[in-house]
Amino acid sequence: MKKYQDFYIIGVDHGFGNMKTANCCFPSGVISSDTEPPFTNDLLEWNDKYYSIGAGHKEYSPDKATDDDYYVLTLAAIARELRREHITDAKVFIAAGLPLTWFDKHRERFIQYLLQHQTVDFTFRRVDYHIKIVGANVSPQGFAAVAEHLDNFQGNTMLCDIGNGTMNLLRIKNTVPDQTTMATEEYGVYQCVKTVRKALMDEHQAKIDEDTITEIVKKGTADIDNAYLQTAVGAAKRYTAGIFRVLREHDYDPKLMKLYVVGGGGCLIRHFSEYDRNRVCINADICAAAKGFEYIAYKQLVRKGGV
Repeated sequence: MKKYQDFYIIGVDHGFGNMKTANCCFPSGVISSDTEPPFTNDLLEWNDKYYSIGAGHKEYSPDKATDDDYYVLTLAAIARELRREHITDAKVFIAAGLPLTWFDKHRERFIQYLLQHQTVDFTFRRVDYHIKIVGANVSPQGFAAVAEHLDNFQGNTMLCDIGNGTMNLLRIKNTVPDQTTMATEEYGVYQCVKTVRKALMDEHQAKIDEDTITEIVKKGTADIDNAYLQTAVGAAKRYTAGIFRVLREHDYDPKLMKLYVVGGGGCLIRHFSEYDRNRVCINADICAAAKGFEYIAYKQLVRKGGV
């Protein structure tokens, strides 16, 4: 969260698996109800409805503005950032992002989605919030995570942003992004989870809950039977090999360029592939994109002199 003039710039990374701000991360699930649910730890109340934040699973969709889910999750993200500073009444500028090749097509629609209410009163975790949305900006995912540090990208670098639902690719040549190389592939962490789940069912007829499979994918291990674990790891390794196949399809050559990986999917490469640490950098900061959204929005606002 950045202060500018009389409002706060809050970066929100609307992931298919997790919502991220500069300082927090929580699951993108949301379940709505007309009556108060029994479990209310992350309960948001707005517009005469109750929303259990982090519950359920948000289905993958390239259009994030099809329902109120991501708007409600945005409110929860804003509340989490404001809560850190003990603020409940504020003017807010939302800094968000979209996958690289969807950026031009969906940017304006997503901005209008985020700006659908100028003033919002809601309750999160039993605390009342009154916010005024003064503006919104949407930046390209992947690039945002490195925007503040472009001077470090000398030579040829393939930027690879692996999220839950997509993998975004962009070449950076001597600090300059080459937009002709932008690509978005539906090749993220969630697809790996499904691959592992199928392998466990095919080999062991075992239906293991998604949280356990996600733990394996993120940590490389879990407290399960060793035979099951080896099957899961084998499937994850095969999936991760596919990531490098997709990279090569987009002209990645490890002898000619470095690879810079951002996003939660960096764990796949870290745990399930062999790579040259002198040529491959994995940024483990899952909040890097949200921080980048704030940085880009702040620079644009300073250049314009305000909203």
